[in-house]
Amino acid sequence: MFFEDISQIKEISGRTGAALFVVPDEVEVSIPGALLVSPEGRATIAIEQIRDLIAKLELKQSSDLFVVIRPADKMGLEAANAFLKCLEEPGEKVHFVLVTSAPSLILPTILSRTAVYFLRVVDSGGISADEKTKEIAKRLMVAKGPEVVGIAEEIAKKKDGVREYAMSIIGAAIEMLYRTYFLTGKEAFLLKIPKFLKVYESLARNGHIKLSIVAGLI
Repeated sequence: MFFEDISQIKEISGRTGAALFVVPDEVEVSIPGALLVSPEGRATIAIEQIRDLIAKLELKQSSDLFVVIRPADKMGLEAANAFLKCLEEPGEKVHFVLVTSAPSLILPTILSRTAVYFLRVVDSGGISADEKTKEIAKRLMVAKGPEVVGIAEEIAKKKDGVREYAMSIIGAAIEMLYRTYFLTGKEAFLLKIPKFLKVYESLARNGHIKLSIVAGLI
């Protein structure tokens, strides 16, 4: 879904337990009185920060509480898994506001539990991957049958860091599908996203690389 202005974020978030907003990094997002979770000078948001957040949320809220996590894609794996518990058991008056410029870098299990909104000014450029990765991702987005098998074999041949390489390709494809759908409104792109999310999740759980891609996309 699109939203037109940053000022709408609080209103949109207030209607749901968790929403993810895709906005450029340079755009300021501010909700007065909100709890802010950010890397605080570190490379990632640490699990200790999420544990502190969980402890605060155990207190019963008498009014709406907004929790802004930015950039949401900087949650480390342990932190992201811990945050999932917040999403599974949200407080009645708690509203999570996840802000990112790269939704494909967020765990699929988190994406599946949030409503995703794109700021209308976001264009199809700036995909967080190198040109080779994007080229393979584009091919995989339109591949069918034997083509998927061939691309999966090509990916699996990489000698070093093959799992991370495969996940970066699938992640880039997810981001492209999201952006292309919101730019064109064509439902065909949206319908492909769940398959790619399942492949990404399988790879993240150490599933067989070639089989995960082939089984998930054919």
